[in-house]
Amino acid sequence: MSHHFLMTAASHYDVRYQINPWMRPDAWRADPTIRRAAAHKASAQLRAALQETGAVVDTMSGVAGLPDLVFPANAAVVLDGCVLLARFRYSQRQGEESVFQAAFEALKTRGLVDEIVRLPRGVLQEGAGDCIWDATRDFFWVGYGQRSTQGSVAVIEQVFGQKTVALELATDRFYHLDTCFCPMTGGKLLYYPPAFTAEALVAIHAHVRPEDRIVASDEEAAAFCVNAVNIGRRLIMAEPPQSLREKLRAQGFTVKGIDLAPFILSGGGAYCMTLRLDRCSSAAADALCAAE
Repeated sequence: MSHHFLMTAASHYDVRYQINPWMRPDAWRADPTIRRAAAHKASAQLRAALQETGAVVDTMSGVAGLPDLVFPANAAVVLDGCVLLARFRYSQRQGEESVFQAAFEALKTRGLVDEIVRLPRGVLQEGAGDCIWDATRDFFWVGYGQRSTQGSVAVIEQVFGQKTVALELATDRFYHLDTCFCPMTGGKLLYYPPAFTAEALVAIHAHVRPEDRIVASDEEAAAFCVNAVNIGRRLIMAEPPQSLREKLRAQGFTVKGIDLAPFILSGGGAYCMTLRLDRCSSAAADALCAAE
């Protein structure tokens, strides 16, 4: 079955403000024409890399004044056809909420999602960037403490009826879970331990065997390589150091590296730039097989 992703066109992408330590509006302003052309090229290469795996990619339009709309991983959590819409912490991104809601309404009309749910008032949750489905273990890893609030964990459990493992993020350099944590096929995990509190590391180690943990170095994490898209034994990520290629090759994975430098200037990588629409739990998959 083909995987299905949502992306956003880079037509209105730029770096004009700073809401995380990676954002470099000064670097963007130094040569916006070249940066914009590079962003268009990188986005197209990422889309092509997904399509080369057989995936279907829906691309929504960009919107002037909402440069970070190019990171739809933050738009929602999607599982079993249910969409839990995000609520953003910072005012600079809050305008994205209505745009993404309209996009999901259009996807619902097409039959690509079944249900759209809003968060309770006062709860912040920034989509799949802070809520990552682990297909091997059949639960959500949920990040909180930087962008999403701890109260989002119970909401996710209630909305999806799935187990969660909560992980507190320790630093604003790794402000979303997807910047430092990538569950992969076969139960493997690529992660960056310094991004987590001691309690969060205990939780990770309780659920992931030592032989399944692949530790990213400082250099690899800073290159936004942990922010990767995993499809089978393939990983699509920002151009990685050779050290990471070798680690992943030793675990049976192939790597497609893409020059995502224009988006790293805003603190985002390959996973941030995509949202998987077809994720399903084991129970949903079993029910579908039974119906067929």
